[in-house]
Formats: sequence, C-alpha cells, structure tokens
Amino acid sequence: MPRQFPPEFRQRALRMLEESLADHETEYAAIRHVADRLGIGPESLRRWRRQSQVDSGSRPGVSSAEAAEIRRLKKENAELRRANEILKTASAFFAAELDRPTTR
Repeated sequence: MPRQFPPEFRQRALRMLEESLADHETEYAAIRHVADRLGIGPESLRRWRRQSQVDSGSRPGVSSAEAAEIRRLKKENAELRRANEILKTASAFFAAELDRPTTR
C-alpha cells in the first residue's frame, strides 16, 4: 500500500522542486534531486507536480476536487444500487406472499 504523506509535506516538496528547476538541465533531473533529498520516490514527486499543475489550471485533466466529487458520487451510486436490489427482492417476496392461498 502506498505511503500517505501529509499535505504540508507535499507542498514543501513542490516548493523545493520549483526552486530547484532553474539549477538543473531537465525537469526530471530536478525531480530526482529533490526526491533524493526528501527520501521519497521521484515518481511520487512527479505525480504531485502534475496534479498541482492540473489543480492550478495550467495543465488539462481532472482536478483533485473533481476527482473527490466523482469518488463520492460513485460511492453514493453503488449504495443506491444496493438499496434498489434489496427493495426489489423484498417486493418480490411480499408479492409472492400475497399470491399464496391462506389456509384457515
């Protein structure tokens, strides 16, 4: 399971990366340098940077807020589907009970 880093740590890493970009030939060289200094994987830092760019609107993609809303809606949708299935099953059960002849 991936390690979770606090948002403050991510922001600090991104600030360090922004400051370090001018000192390196390529973006990836700066990412590797900062990631090594912080003890994190370069791919994590690269993904944080890309998501930060999407969130700021300078790169196309799904922002963090939109992704959270999509997750929430998917969860709600799954919950409603489960409730629907329960209601359909209960409806069929009670319909069958009404059709049975009573013995008195």
